[in-house]
Amino acid sequence: MTRPNFMRAESWDFPFPHFRVSELLPEPTSDALLEWLDADAPWKLQVTDFYEQHEFSMFDCNVPSAVAHIVSNAFVADLAHELSERLDAPALELTEVAVHRLIAGQTIRIHNDDIGKDETHRLIVQLNRGWKVEQGGLFMIFEADDPESVTDVLLPVHRSAFGFEISKHSHHAVSTIYSGNRDTLVYTFRHAI
Repeated sequence: MTRPNFMRAESWDFPFPHFRVSELLPEPTSDALLEWLDADAPWKLQVTDFYEQHEFSMFDCNVPSAVAHIVSNAFVADLAHELSERLDAPALELTEVAVHRLIAGQTIRIHNDDIGKDETHRLIVQLNRGWKVEQGGLFMIFEADDPESVTDVLLPVHRSAFGFEISKHSHHAVSTIYSGNRDTLVYTFRHAI
């Protein structure tokens, strides 16, 4: 069985509890996922006050067998366990698995994802082969809801992941895309009831 790889993970407490891991997904899995996203995924445009992106829920579609294991109970249990351990959280349960795509001209402005107890933790997995700085789409972390408070800027490296505790302090954004499609797989959790 394919499992997520957390061997190359590093944790930070500032500006909010989070960790980063490279090569979370095996290459064959990420390749099969990208093939599906490019060929047959059920994208829908979503527009809000702070972003515009294409997205869909993995719960609302027929997931190809080549990638179905990434939403299996065992795979999700591994993710929940790692988030709990690395972010010193109680037991977590999955609430959503979504896929997001940003295309040229799209941006995600500063936000914190905080909507209360229904979503407490998130794991964002990058699916962007050979992404370069000049393409934009950089993941930015902030100390406050202020562009001047940026504390780190991350290239969306293929198969890497960013896990964090959602709170009123978890400010982040994605810079404007200049070229290419920037895809992410997003696992959302809450405290287990």
